[in-house]
Amino acid sequence: MKKYLIAACLCTLLAAGAFAQDEREEPEPEKKGFDKSKLFFGGNFGLGFGNVSTLINVSPQIGYRFNRYLAAGAGVNFIYSSYRYRFSNPEFKEQFGVAGLNIFGRVYPIDFLLLQLQPELNYTWGKYKFYDGGPDQKLDSKFVPSLIGGAGAVIPAGRGAFLVMINYDLLQNERSPYGNRAFFNFGYNMGF
Repeated sequence: MKKYLIAACLCTLLAAGAFAQDEREEPEPEKKGFDKSKLFFGGNFGLGFGNVSTLINVSPQIGYRFNRYLAAGAGVNFIYSSYRYRFSNPEFKEQFGVAGLNIFGRVYPIDFLLLQLQPELNYTWGKYKFYDGGPDQKLDSKFVPSLIGGAGAVIPAGRGAFLVMINYDLLQNERSPYGNRAFFNFGYNMGF
Protein backbone atom coordinates (compact mmCIF):
# COMPACT_ATOMS: atom_id res chain seq x y z
CA MET A 1 0.00 0.00 0.00
CA LYS A 2 2.87 2.33 0.82
CA LYS A 3 4.31 1.91 -2.69
CA TYR A 4 1.00 2.95 -4.27
CA LEU A 5 0.73 6.03 -2.04
CA ILE A 6 4.28 7.15 -2.94
CA ALA A 7 3.61 6.52 -6.65
CA ALA A 8 0.35 8.52 -6.46
CA CYS A 9 2.14 11.43 -4.76
CA LEU A 10 4.88 11.42 -7.40
CA CYS A 11 2.32 11.35 -10.24
CA THR A 12 0.43 14.25 -8.63
CA LEU A 13 3.64 16.29 -8.27
CA LEU A 14 4.65 15.60 -11.88
CA ALA A 15 1.19 16.55 -13.17
CA ALA A 16 1.19 19.74 -11.09
CA GLY A 17 4.65 20.63 -12.43
CA ALA A 18 3.56 20.03 -16.02
CA PHE A 19 0.40 22.09 -15.50
CA ALA A 20 2.43 24.92 -13.93
CA GLN A 21 4.71 25.03 -16.96
CA ASP A 22 1.71 25.36 -19.27
CA GLU A 23 0.39 28.29 -17.23
CA ARG A 24 3.55 30.42 -17.61
CA GLU A 25 3.12 33.82 -19.16
CA GLU A 26 4.60 34.38 -22.56
CA PRO A 27 7.53 36.83 -22.53
CA GLU A 28 6.67 40.30 -23.79
CA PRO A 29 7.75 40.81 -27.39
CA GLU A 30 10.60 43.28 -27.84
CA LYS A 31 9.48 46.79 -28.70
CA LYS A 32 10.28 48.02 -32.19
CA GLY A 33 12.05 51.36 -32.60
CA PHE A 34 13.66 53.53 -29.94
CA ASP A 35 13.07 52.44 -26.33
CA LYS A 36 14.30 54.99 -23.78
CA SER A 37 14.44 52.30 -21.08
CA LYS A 38 17.50 50.89 -22.92
CA LEU A 39 19.53 54.09 -22.41
CA PHE A 40 22.35 54.10 -19.89
CA PHE A 41 24.65 56.82 -18.56
CA GLY A 42 28.17 56.51 -17.22
CA GLY A 43 31.73 57.49 -17.98
CA ASN A 44 34.78 58.48 -15.98
CA PHE A 45 35.19 60.99 -13.19
CA GLY A 46 38.39 61.37 -11.28
CA LEU A 47 40.11 63.87 -9.02
CA GLY A 48 43.57 63.66 -7.56
CA PHE A 49 45.43 66.36 -5.69
CA GLY A 50 48.82 66.27 -4.05
CA ASN A 51 51.99 68.25 -3.37
CA VAL A 52 53.49 67.48 -6.76
CA SER A 53 50.57 66.38 -8.93
CA THR A 54 46.99 67.19 -9.91
CA LEU A 55 44.57 65.18 -12.03
CA ILE A 56 41.03 66.10 -13.09
CA ASN A 57 39.06 63.78 -15.38
CA VAL A 58 35.44 64.45 -16.38
CA SER A 59 34.38 62.19 -19.26
CA PRO A 60 30.63 61.42 -19.32
CA GLN A 61 29.09 58.92 -21.78
CA ILE A 62 25.62 57.94 -22.92
CA GLY A 63 24.83 54.57 -24.45
CA TYR A 64 22.02 52.41 -25.79
CA ARG A 65 21.62 48.67 -25.20
CA PHE A 66 20.28 47.27 -28.49
CA ASN A 67 19.83 43.76 -27.15
CA ARG A 68 21.36 41.33 -24.68
CA TYR A 69 24.62 41.19 -26.66
CA LEU A 70 25.23 44.68 -28.15
CA ALA A 71 25.46 48.27 -26.91
CA ALA A 72 26.93 51.48 -28.34
CA GLY A 73 27.24 55.11 -27.40
CA ALA A 74 29.25 58.31 -27.37
CA GLY A 75 30.89 60.66 -24.94
CA VAL A 76 33.16 63.62 -24.34
CA ASN A 77 36.59 63.72 -22.67
CA PHE A 78 38.16 66.39 -20.50
CA ILE A 79 41.41 65.61 -18.69
CA TYR A 80 43.81 68.01 -17.01
CA SER A 81 47.02 66.90 -15.32
CA SER A 82 50.06 68.58 -13.88
CA TYR A 83 53.19 67.12 -12.35
CA ARG A 84 56.06 68.96 -10.69
CA TYR A 85 59.47 67.36 -11.21
CA ARG A 86 61.15 68.53 -7.99
CA PHE A 87 64.36 66.54 -8.16
CA SER A 88 65.28 67.18 -11.76
CA ASN A 89 67.77 69.75 -12.93
CA PRO A 90 66.27 72.14 -13.79
CA GLU A 91 63.14 71.75 -11.65
CA PHE A 92 59.99 72.09 -13.79
CA LYS A 93 56.24 71.53 -13.89
CA GLU A 94 54.46 69.78 -16.76
CA GLN A 95 50.83 70.80 -17.45
CA PHE A 96 48.80 68.80 -19.93
CA GLY A 97 45.20 69.15 -21.15
CA VAL A 98 42.93 66.95 -23.26
CA ALA A 99 39.46 67.61 -24.70
CA GLY A 100 37.79 65.29 -27.17
CA LEU A 101 35.00 63.06 -28.40
CA ASN A 102 34.60 59.31 -28.35
CA ILE A 103 32.24 56.62 -29.57
CA PHE A 104 32.15 53.08 -28.24
CA GLY A 105 30.79 49.67 -29.08
CA ARG A 106 30.32 46.88 -26.58
CA VAL A 107 29.77 43.16 -27.02
CA TYR A 108 28.50 41.03 -24.14
CA PRO A 109 29.48 37.46 -25.12
CA ILE A 110 28.08 36.16 -21.82
CA ASP A 111 26.26 37.80 -18.92
CA PHE A 112 28.56 39.88 -16.72
CA LEU A 113 31.39 40.05 -19.28
CA LEU A 114 31.98 42.79 -21.86
CA LEU A 115 34.43 43.59 -24.64
CA GLN A 116 34.70 47.22 -25.74
CA LEU A 117 36.26 49.17 -28.60
CA GLN A 118 36.38 52.97 -28.27
CA PRO A 119 37.80 55.23 -31.00
CA GLU A 120 38.59 58.76 -29.79
CA LEU A 121 39.80 62.05 -31.22
CA ASN A 122 41.34 64.29 -28.58
CA TYR A 123 42.74 67.80 -28.82
CA THR A 124 45.86 68.06 -26.62
CA TRP A 125 47.82 71.02 -25.33
CA GLY A 126 50.37 71.67 -22.64
CA LYS A 127 53.41 73.48 -21.37
CA TYR A 128 56.50 73.12 -19.26
CA LYS A 129 57.08 75.75 -16.57
CA PHE A 130 60.71 76.02 -15.42
CA TYR A 131 61.54 77.18 -11.88
CA ASP A 132 65.10 78.29 -12.58
CA GLY A 133 63.96 81.43 -14.37
CA GLY A 134 63.99 79.91 -17.84
CA PRO A 135 61.13 80.66 -20.24
CA ASP A 136 58.04 78.44 -20.28
CA GLN A 137 57.96 75.99 -23.16
CA LYS A 138 54.60 75.31 -24.87
CA LEU A 139 53.78 71.98 -26.45
CA ASP A 140 52.28 72.13 -29.91
CA SER A 141 48.51 71.78 -29.67
CA LYS A 142 47.24 69.03 -31.93
CA PHE A 143 44.58 66.40 -32.50
CA VAL A 144 45.55 62.93 -31.32
CA PRO A 145 43.63 59.76 -32.26
CA SER A 146 43.31 56.86 -29.83
CA LEU A 147 41.71 53.44 -30.15
CA ILE A 148 40.96 51.97 -26.73
CA GLY A 149 40.39 48.22 -26.55
CA GLY A 150 39.12 46.78 -23.30
CA ALA A 151 37.54 43.86 -21.48
CA GLY A 152 35.80 43.75 -18.16
CA ALA A 153 33.18 42.56 -15.75
CA VAL A 154 29.67 43.90 -15.23
CA ILE A 155 28.34 43.65 -11.68
CA PRO A 156 24.59 44.43 -11.41
CA ALA A 157 23.73 46.84 -8.59
CA GLY A 158 20.35 48.50 -8.13
CA ARG A 159 19.16 50.18 -11.31
CA GLY A 160 22.59 50.02 -12.85
CA ALA A 161 25.84 48.13 -12.86
CA PHE A 162 29.42 48.53 -11.70
CA LEU A 163 32.04 48.11 -14.42
CA VAL A 164 35.59 46.90 -13.81
CA MET A 165 37.68 47.05 -16.97
CA ILE A 166 41.24 46.77 -18.21
CA ASN A 167 42.01 48.92 -21.27
CA TYR A 168 44.86 49.61 -23.66
CA ASP A 169 45.39 52.27 -26.34
CA LEU A 170 46.00 50.20 -29.46
CA LEU A 171 47.31 53.12 -31.59
CA GLN A 172 50.06 54.17 -29.16
CA ASN A 173 50.34 57.76 -30.39
CA GLU A 174 53.22 59.66 -28.77
CA ARG A 175 50.82 62.22 -27.22
CA SER A 176 48.14 59.75 -26.18
CA PRO A 177 46.63 60.69 -22.82
CA TYR A 178 46.62 56.96 -21.93
CA GLY A 179 50.34 56.26 -22.19
CA ASN A 180 51.84 52.98 -23.34
CA ARG A 181 50.56 50.68 -20.57
CA ALA A 182 47.31 48.95 -19.78
CA PHE A 183 45.08 50.90 -17.40
CA PHE A 184 42.07 50.08 -15.24
CA ASN A 185 38.66 51.76 -15.14
CA PHE A 186 36.14 51.39 -12.36
CA GLY A 187 32.74 52.91 -12.95
CA TYR A 188 29.00 52.74 -12.65
CA ASN A 189 26.41 52.79 -15.44
CA MET A 190 23.00 54.11 -14.47
CA GLY A 191 19.88 52.80 -16.16
CA PHE A 192 21.60 49.67 -17.35
